[in-house]
Amino acid sequence: MNLHEYQAKGILESYGVKIQRGKVAHNVEEAVEAAEKLSEETGTKMWVVKAQIHAGGRGKGGGVKLAKNMDELKEHAGNIIGMMLKTPQTPGGMEGAGKKVNKVLIAEDAYAPDFDACKEYYMSILMDRSTGKNVIVYSAEGGMDIESVAHELIHKEWIEPGIGIQPFQLRKIAFNLGLSGKAFKEMSKMVAKLYNAYLKMDASLIEINPLMKNADDEIIVVDSKVSIDESALFRHADIAEMRDESEEDPTEVEAGKHGLNFIKLDGNVGCMVNGAGLAMATMDIIKLAGGSPANFLDVGGKANAETVEAGFRIILQDPNVKAILVNIFGGIVRCDRVANGVVQAYKNIGEIHVPIIVRLQGTNADVAKKIIDESGLEVHSAILLKEAADKVKELI
Repeated sequence: MNLHEYQAKGILESYGVKIQRGKVAHNVEEAVEAAEKLSEETGTKMWVVKAQIHAGGRGKGGGVKLAKNMDELKEHAGNIIGMMLKTPQTPGGMEGAGKKVNKVLIAEDAYAPDFDACKEYYMSILMDRSTGKNVIVYSAEGGMDIESVAHELIHKEWIEPGIGIQPFQLRKIAFNLGLSGKAFKEMSKMVAKLYNAYLKMDASLIEINPLMKNADDEIIVVDSKVSIDESALFRHADIAEMRDESEEDPTEVEAGKHGLNFIKLDGNVGCMVNGAGLAMATMDIIKLAGGSPANFLDVGGKANAETVEAGFRIILQDPNVKAILVNIFGGIVRCDRVANGVVQAYKNIGEIHVPIIVRLQGTNADVAKKIIDESGLEVHSAILLKEAADKVKELI
């Protein structure tokens, strides 16, 4: 689950991390009020207006603006709130539709009073699945162009599971960033706090860009991107309440309400499968057959008429879908039960204008095939995976 910048900063601050302070606004009036309060609390005389969407690269798309006075603040807030912001990380990139900005963060100018004395760094913490260890990725070349930084300027520090980050590693990171004196100590403390937060909040990613050293050698989180492991949200009810469904794909949100694991893709063959491994194999077979998967949809081990119907409705929302392949292995769930669910769902939905191929294998597969074949519906049954793949190729 992704968090907005202001949400991520709020959580990090609770772990002792020094952040660029700010307040959220949903319209120009709230932006003015936020700026005035921020000036009273921090003494800042300039503000940064930052679009709040689940995507990086906001500055490149015009979603981050510095306001030197109240008139500029009103102008920037008015322009950013409601805009369709296009960044390299929004759907379709800079040429895509972008994401609508519903709110902004009015933040203090953390670089004042001496911009030239400030230095930006990059830091992220995530799981390196190739080693099975958490890794801290960092660079002295932080900022908007981090993607173009040379490989040799990016450092990595792996943390041994069960041991945790060690003092020598904190010092090594600060040293590699070229710091000394107070800034060296402050960076070591910052990294320790960020790693502690990463573990305690069950994050899958913490990305700080930029992590800034100011003129007083203080280390401040100026921007933050945090993703939480959804499987651990039951331990963090407060974080779960921060979920912003308006930033997520509507079909994925709807699928979640029905207990379906759904990810939208860009292909032309919808697929409904039970089990993640079988789902990936199904997507492979679709590609080999000359099609392209339109989604990943795992109905789990308790498929019934309701979940099958919900799956069909979600898949059919995609206008690019030219066929649907249902591939179920009857282990925990009997194939005839799924077949009856397919027939019932087909009747409940009404006329479906794309061919449906149903491949059922396992417990009562022969009974399931008979149910499909005798249903009188435009549903094509298959037993073998190759047979289902051939039908997909034929029908698309």
